[in-house]
Amino acid sequence: MIDQYIRQYGRRLYGLCLYLCTSRADADDLYQETWLKALQNLDGYDREKDFEPWLTAICVNTWKNVLRRLKRSPFYDRFASAEEKEAALSAVPAKEREDYSDLHEALRKLPKKLRAAIVLCYFEDMDIRTTARILGVPEGTVKSRLNRARKQLKGVLADEGR
Repeated sequence: MIDQYIRQYGRRLYGLCLYLCTSRADADDLYQETWLKALQNLDGYDREKDFEPWLTAICVNTWKNVLRRLKRSPFYDRFASAEEKEAALSAVPAKEREDYSDLHEALRKLPKKLRAAIVLCYFEDMDIRTTARILGVPEGTVKSRLNRARKQLKGVLADEGR
């Protein structure tokens, strides 16, 4: 049965992982971890409800947990300075489509709460209610986060356009 879910939702889930993570390797790990947790908790899935929001919630929660662990880790940022980090990152060739590289970079700069709301609503086509349920916040909070995120994205993209 899980094979059917992977065929049906795997591509979209991987797209979500790519938007949430800053690297393809991290997205691969998040994708695998999400399916593993979904399989482990399949008995707890309410078959009366849609599978995709349940799976998306697992993915977002897993991503949040990874970020929390990284922030507590003494190895979170191994670079001595921002310049050293920038030099290392610029040495790695980008594989993103040129058309959207500015947008992807601006998304990465958003705080995780704002980024999650943007990705779920605009990239995963989730409505406000579903996004709120997945993030575990009221609908008004999702609307507020979307508004703040749009303003920040507009500012960042306008600055880069100069």
